Amino acid sequence: MTALDDLVRPDRYPRSSTYDQAWLLGLDMGPNPLWLLEDLVGDLDLRPGMRVLDLGSGKGATSVFLAREYGVQVVAADWWIGAQEAAGVFAEAGVGDRVEAVQAEAHALPFEEESFDAIVSIDAFEYFGTADGYLPYLVRFLRPGGRLGMATPAMTREVRELGAIPPHIKKVVGWEAMAWHTAEWWRFQWEITELVTVTSARPQRDGWRDWLLWARACAEYLPDGHASNRPVIDMLTADGGEFLTFARVTARKEARP
Repeated sequence: MTALDDLVRPDRYPRSSTYDQAWLLGLDMGPNPLWLLEDLVGDLDLRPGMRVLDLGSGKGATSVFLAREYGVQVVAADWWIGAQEAAGVFAEAGVGDRVEAVQAEAHALPFEEESFDAIVSIDAFEYFGTADGYLPYLVRFLRPGGRLGMATPAMTREVRELGAIPPHIKKVVGWEAMAWHTAEWWRFQWEITELVTVTSARPQRDGWRDWLLWARACAEYLPDGHASNRPVIDMLTADGGEFLTFARVTARKEARP
């Protein structure tokens, strides 16, 4: 068994396990995005033909997955990855006719209001979505009754409650851990707006362990992967699930009165 083999887990992630794991690692921009997405989508009620915004789509693995597995039309929006690069991934994966690549910053989205049936964001929301005013901005692009779902690195307790970032986490990610809020923090942050009804908010089961399996596979498979992933492996090993996980949150936009 290799670390790459550990990414095939049909018992828990049956759809993700059918994908070429080397292909997926080649698009690496963070912990296994297909595991996170597959777990999230169960509460989003995606149906063929829906128009879905994949916000913070990175190099495109999640957009490919959405188009292939759920038959939706995807707009893949990312600020760091150019549209031409992403479009090449989609064409090679055979979904170029179902996924549109757009380079866009999350606070200046170039879309018409109420133009999406669903918005998903995998391992990206922590970079742009923590401000009090962001959810009200984002839901403008959802149709009434539309679904919103995101998975983001999280803590099991708020840093404010702890009084400090735990040293083994601070050593690797520094102040960025301030944006790794608990699932319940996100529930309150969204529900207080009264713009959405939160349909689920929970930490990912064994999220830290899934993250560790991914980091070990990156270390084994990717060029220079050991050097870049060793600190993350050490952080997750030291943590053992005490503080680190992923938050998985879904919501439905309220219809107009």
